[in-house]
Amino acid sequence: MSENLVHNPDAVRITEIFYSLQGEARTVGLPTVFVRLTGCPLRCVYCDTEYAFTGGELQSIDQITSEVSGYQPRFVTVTGGEPLAQRSCLPLLAALCDKGYEVSLETSGAMPVAEVDARVVKVLDLKTPASGEVQRNDYSNIEHLNPHDQVKFVICDRADYEWARFKLDEYALSEKVSDVLFSPSHGQLAGRELAEWILADNLPVRLQLQLHKLLWDDAPGH
Repeated sequence: MSENLVHNPDAVRITEIFYSLQGEARTVGLPTVFVRLTGCPLRCVYCDTEYAFTGGELQSIDQITSEVSGYQPRFVTVTGGEPLAQRSCLPLLAALCDKGYEVSLETSGAMPVAEVDARVVKVLDLKTPASGEVQRNDYSNIEHLNPHDQVKFVICDRADYEWARFKLDEYALSEKVSDVLFSPSHGQLAGRELAEWILADNLPVRLQLQLHKLLWDDAPGH
């Protein structure tokens, strides 16, 4: 690693870059390049990317965009960890948008999103009580959501569902963003049970099952 890159404020610590099918959100099932940044200040009980908490490799934004372009993608997702924990995530997002990709950002509700490029589709994950990190939600982020953005709730149990339903109403989320996603926590809540709750209450939300776990058992690189 060159000394210049180590001290470059636009250098980004990357865990992996890979090409797969999008497993979540509005573009589920579509071929997508994933750029997974290293590091996360949260410790959700159901986290499935603990391998991205540490390590990684510093890369310049030019290096990252060059590798991404090799896949000739239409869709690019920047994820983590928590990508916004690195300040250099912001210019990376802008650079990917400048390349003409449809760029999405998977982020928790804990990091400020006000400076994220307006072209980026933010998928904001509001942490439920059973996640163990509900106190980290920064609800001021909601005012910075655009109509093309999405809000996600990972639901672990009935109490989480009721909490998420309350937040849906409290912040009129279905009127602010294109999709509100209710996702059952893998191994904790059956998708069918969550589906039945959504139908019973006629909620304006989208049930989200994690396609990548169904196809590849969530192996790294998928």
